[in-house]
Amino acid sequence: MATTERERELERQVAKLQRINAALIERVESSNLPRTAPYAAFEHAALLAEQVRERTRALNQTLHELRASNRLLGEARERAEQANQYLVDAIESITDAFVLFGADQRIRHYNSRFAEFWRPAGIEVHAGMTLEELRRLALSSGLVVSEQLKQRQGRTVYQLHDGRWVQVNQRPIRGGGRVFLYVDITELKRHEHAEREHALAQKSRLLQATLDSLSQGVAVVTPQGQLEMHNQRFSQLTGLAGLTLPLALTELSRASELVDPADGQAVLAACERRLSDGRVVEVRGHPMPGGGQVLTYTDITERIRQAEALAERERWIRTITDHVPAMIAYLDRELRYVFTNRVYEEWYGWPHDLLLGSALGDLHSAEHCARLMPYLQRVLAGERISFELPEQNAEGEHRVLLRAYVPHRDSDGSVIGFFVLIRDITEQRRTSEALHHAYQNLEQRVRERTAELTRVNAQLREEIEERLAAEGQLREAKTEAEAANLSKTKFLAAVSHDLLQPLNAARLFVGALVEQEMSPANQELIQQVGHSLKDVEALLGTLVDISKLDAGVITPEVAPFAIRDLLDGLAREYRQVAASEGLEFHYVPSSALVSSDISLLARVIRNLLSNAVRYTPRGRLLLGCRRRREGLEIQVLDTGCGIAEEERELIFQEFRRLPAAANARDRGLGLGLSIVDKITRMLQQPVRVASRVGHGTLFGVTLPYAQRVEAGERRQPVGCVAGRELAGRRLWVVDNDPSICLAMRHLLERWGCQVVVAESEERLAARVNLADGEADALVVDYHLDHERSGVALAERINALRQEPLPVLVITADHSRELRQRVRELGFQLLNKPVKPLRLRTTLQQLLAETPLEFVEEADQGLRR
Repeated sequence: MATTERERELERQVAKLQRINAALIERVESSNLPRTAPYAAFEHAALLAEQVRERTRALNQTLHELRASNRLLGEARERAEQANQYLVDAIESITDAFVLFGADQRIRHYNSRFAEFWRPAGIEVHAGMTLEELRRLALSSGLVVSEQLKQRQGRTVYQLHDGRWVQVNQRPIRGGGRVFLYVDITELKRHEHAEREHALAQKSRLLQATLDSLSQGVAVVTPQGQLEMHNQRFSQLTGLAGLTLPLALTELSRASELVDPADGQAVLAACERRLSDGRVVEVRGHPMPGGGQVLTYTDITERIRQAEALAERERWIRTITDHVPAMIAYLDRELRYVFTNRVYEEWYGWPHDLLLGSALGDLHSAEHCARLMPYLQRVLAGERISFELPEQNAEGEHRVLLRAYVPHRDSDGSVIGFFVLIRDITEQRRTSEALHHAYQNLEQRVRERTAELTRVNAQLREEIEERLAAEGQLREAKTEAEAANLSKTKFLAAVSHDLLQPLNAARLFVGALVEQEMSPANQELIQQVGHSLKDVEALLGTLVDISKLDAGVITPEVAPFAIRDLLDGLAREYRQVAASEGLEFHYVPSSALVSSDISLLARVIRNLLSNAVRYTPRGRLLLGCRRRREGLEIQVLDTGCGIAEEERELIFQEFRRLPAAANARDRGLGLGLSIVDKITRMLQQPVRVASRVGHGTLFGVTLPYAQRVEAGERRQPVGCVAGRELAGRRLWVVDNDPSICLAMRHLLERWGCQVVVAESEERLAARVNLADGEADALVVDYHLDHERSGVALAERINALRQEPLPVLVITADHSRELRQRVRELGFQLLNKPVKPLRLRTTLQQLLAETPLEFVEEADQGLRR
């Protein structure tokens, strides 16, 4: 169309030029110019004619080009019409419904199948209809029953009213339009449905075959209590066949006693049902995700019968073995008791329920297990062995036992356990040894007796000389025995450091465990361990003290002091002890000044108070003072069992205890009053006893009065001074015992301290800078390796530093020389075994720079 307009415009210009040319010629011809101008006019006309010819040639060329353009345009129009026809034919040839929408979402082209798709609903499709209009008509006419929103890659599936399925594929085209292709997938849907039904049927058959192959009866119950599926075993157990499903359990229970009408109400817990024919069936419910449950029926009749037979056989075997004088047991490969007879249980004093199922290592000591381990390894390797081993029974008797281990093998020959047969051969061993000894010595005794008869006369003559020599030897032996006894006592008093080292580590580990959070059961166990260690500490301390007293290594240090400084702290402590035992405690303070050794006197009063608590099952205690002419008498009274007149001298003997002390809370050795007697005799301040059986006892110690207390000698009251918390404090700890280092690190870190531990000065120097390292305090053990002193180590470290560190010295040495040296250096002293509470309080006081003039004496004389 644009080319035709251009041709017309060019034709108009040509016509205009022709008119201009004619007008110019006419004007020239009709001009009245003079005769002299014709040539000029002709020349001008010729020039114009030439210009006209040029223009005409240009116009002809342009017309020629226009005609060529028109021809090409016509050919293009024909090709476009032909292509459009091809497109219409192609759309019509598509076997599926096809429609093309333009950018305005209106129909541009469609084929006849698309129109036929809409005719059943009475809808006539025409070009120009919108996509939204088609959707509205499809839904309102009922043509489309449902639309599946499974859109994947631009595809949507519709279900039509006549049961057919159509899949609509859409795709955008250039220019903003869309192409829709409607594919009839009815056959494909039917095929998929048939395959799905076939698969479900196959699975149902497979599931039924699986259920029928089970040895258990299986029944599937719906949430409404109806039997939906079962297997053949269920039919056999119930005695019912050919059931019509679904069937209510209430109806099924009328025909079979195995089914309970309440089975379908809730998920059934495992239960056993005994049938009238003697069978026992275990019924168990298993919930299903969608509701309902699966009931399983297991015939356990044989299992019950076998269990009863095994129980009867076990009773029969136990009846036999219990009357056998030998000890019989069976242990599995994990060394756990499976069977024991009555003799075995009575020998060790263990109850039957505790023994079975328990491990060998849980019931016997580690030492006993270590002795048995070589023989246990041999029998577990398949060797049959017999050996003798001395043991101690539950009554404390030492006997010789002959043990025989017989391995028990399974069908593969592997050892799965072993039988134990033990016989007491103590008497046989003694008889055999006696016979062997008599046999060996019989001839020798005959020879000796003959020689003795021949030497009788000579012996009679030398009898007087031999008696004199014997008396001298006895005197020498007595002297040697006394010296040995004194040496033994001194040795025991001197090795207190080595004895207290492991106990000190144990107390620190227990203290670290108490600081941790744990279950009440574990907390109770830790407390019991702490009590046991406390008892061991008390017993060991008592033995060491009695040894030191016997060895004479303790020298009293008599000085004046206020009696209140001693008794106030003891009253506070034993008020709590008495309350824990259900006793009343009364204290009468005094302001008197006395002269004595406060540490030794504190031990005396503490032993008297502990003795009063031990022998007073109920009632009250009294601690007070009475002023007398000869001095101040400290009295400890109780309302306990009392002491008979004939026993008042015996109670001060070593290892002597009254019968009334045989109760659960008494763990002493009978040395408390012996220590009291030795200390009071050493102080020359004897103890007085007054008692009435059944009413109570009074112990009194009389002390001389003092005129005044010198400056610097007044003691701080016994007790704990509150200090600041230890969190964030940096501590250096030096101890030659690795276990104590580990225990100190665990305990101090539980209190929030930053701890560096080392076994020597060299190792501490390798871990920190002794001169400039940041630290708040130094904790050292007095006895280090190679006879080195912790006090000297602390002095060397403080000599390197601009600001000396506070120092805590821990030692088992209770000598006054060491305490005096530590006090002169400005250090603090703590005696072993270290109690966690005392350690924490001492560190708080040390870091708070609180004077502790009585801490070491309280720890020395008032050990808890």
